[in-house]
Amino acid sequence: MVLYTSPFPNSFLSVLHSFSWGLIFPCYWLADRLVASFVPTTYEKRQRADDPCYFHALCIIITTPIYLALLVASLPFALIGFLLWSPLQSTRRPYIYSRLEDKNHANGATLLTEWKAAGNGKSFCFGSANVCLLPDSLARFNNVFNTQARAKEIGRRIRNGASRPQIKIYIDSPTNTSISAASFSSLVSPQGGDNSNRTVNAGIKRTTSMEYKGDNSGSNNSEDSRDDKGGAGEPNEGEENTCIVRINGEDNGHMSDTETDAVNGQAHASGPAEPALEGDAEISKAPNHKQKEGDSGSLDSYSASRESLVKVRVGDGTVDQSTVNNKLLYKASIMKKTSVRKKKHTDETFDHEISAFFPANLDFLCLQEVFDKRAAEKLKEQLHHYFEYIVYDVGVYSCHGCCSFKFVNSGLLFASRYPVMDAAYHCYPNGRGTDSLASKGALFLKVQVGSTPQDQRIVGYISCTHLQAIAGDTTVRCEQLDMLQDWLSEFRKSTSSSSTANPEELVAFDVICGDLNFDNCSSEDKLEQQHSLFTHYKDPCRIGPGEDKPWAIGTLLDPEGLYDEEVCTPDNLQKVLESEEGRKGYLVYPTSKNHSSSQKGRKASLKGNGRRIDYMLYTEEGLYLEWKVEVEEFSFITQLAGLTDHLPVAMRLMVSTGEDDP
Repeated sequence: MVLYTSPFPNSFLSVLHSFSWGLIFPCYWLADRLVASFVPTTYEKRQRADDPCYFHALCIIITTPIYLALLVASLPFALIGFLLWSPLQSTRRPYIYSRLEDKNHANGATLLTEWKAAGNGKSFCFGSANVCLLPDSLARFNNVFNTQARAKEIGRRIRNGASRPQIKIYIDSPTNTSISAASFSSLVSPQGGDNSNRTVNAGIKRTTSMEYKGDNSGSNNSEDSRDDKGGAGEPNEGEENTCIVRINGEDNGHMSDTETDAVNGQAHASGPAEPALEGDAEISKAPNHKQKEGDSGSLDSYSASRESLVKVRVGDGTVDQSTVNNKLLYKASIMKKTSVRKKKHTDETFDHEISAFFPANLDFLCLQEVFDKRAAEKLKEQLHHYFEYIVYDVGVYSCHGCCSFKFVNSGLLFASRYPVMDAAYHCYPNGRGTDSLASKGALFLKVQVGSTPQDQRIVGYISCTHLQAIAGDTTVRCEQLDMLQDWLSEFRKSTSSSSTANPEELVAFDVICGDLNFDNCSSEDKLEQQHSLFTHYKDPCRIGPGEDKPWAIGTLLDPEGLYDEEVCTPDNLQKVLESEEGRKGYLVYPTSKNHSSSQKGRKASLKGNGRRIDYMLYTEEGLYLEWKVEVEEFSFITQLAGLTDHLPVAMRLMVSTGEDDP
């Protein structure tokens, strides 16, 4: 299958499309600004409340007639452009495939060789987020604004979080039953580097992330300098800076208070002697509640993440890996006790947490509601600092391919560190209401993640979707789930080059990500909860229809509270969501006929942990028979606090081959 790198089959149609959109855009922009000026967000309302001169009201009085006059003047040109633009959509391709052109930062081919080196298996990390990148006037109805700036900041936070180094803690303590050995026993040691420093015995294994300042720590707010250096860590940098720490099980891994104080003192005293390592082995006691310079959720922030038990700043010089490991060993037992406190549900087979950062070494990213084209370009530019392969501008326009007229695309975007082999898009034909104006659908992708010693390709399937949003349209969503399964089955058949007798490809995973717009606990969503999709695909957060696991939380934030000081930064939002009372104040809960729709004043009546409408599903069906897929960790992420009304989610899968390491 050919991947489309341009929206039209030839340059003439591309030029004609650009000309027609150039005629439409002034009218579109003026209408967007005119509506946006009358839809303030809560953040803007608070700022205007402190304005005694009513300056903003005066600006609206002056600019509104100007906008109206220019809008009327641009209408004839927009009409001509529309007459050219609409028929062109019949020749438009359903997506644009972008590959990083800078060969110095491209490492997709290198990643493919890791499967052979991994021996007994490999882990893959998936992320999904609804980023609400609508035209600014429409985004304001969700209490977010400045779509273009948000798109750039969202991309920067994602790639900064994913590219930071990772510390893997190996605990040799069979007496510690609070962390399941099965959860981490399948972690693969990173390849490359000094093997003598990275070899550890198999024990209970724990993955902990750390804050990464990178080589641009001196320029927190300079995007130009950050871009010149290839971003805050390129994909291979995250792996090169991975630290392996072995924790012995002496004295059951505990330290006395005296020993702990001594370690704290030694860790802080080591600062001047090691200029390349600042704050090494320092424990975050509490997140900062005051926003400082650069405290925007990226790794340039000075605020300490509760997830970041260890902070290492890598300077411009070379840091000896063994030195880092020796420093980190001082805090081994303290880290272990912290992880024990963090793990509340000991019967779970995998780790789960509310994280202030996207997972380190994120492999695949599925985004929804990237509707605005200009915002999509800005987001793509930022993500390309980390992801080599991106599929964006997914969907159809006008009347092409669907029953009703489509003003915007599907809003889906996919980014990958691994090469994309095939892609296909289908539009849901049964959209209703305002959802019918967007070409919501499903994007199916086939990626190559490695190869066997016999040169058989190892592939994976990822599906990204966004279902009908209007409350009460349960039958519409069930029909869309039916179509999703049928389309996915067709895609796998059409793209498979294997047969049972001669398997040229081995399937490692099959994952579905997206905003499904229903939760597993609401009484209004019973039909979706019992859909056959959940008999074929597993939801790590779900026990059964109508019941989630105790640690699962909602992913839909209350828009009215997005800019409250308690939740406006990733660390603050993380702290609030770890509290049941905090969740009641800032998450949207299932609606009930017995209570008002307002969140305020009914905290005691709320049940569960909020509406979880963003899903990560995986299946064991259709994979290579001798391999096993297990969830290694699941995360609810707060790094996009203040930028969207959804919580991103992430899942790390371990694909075990059952073979022994050579």
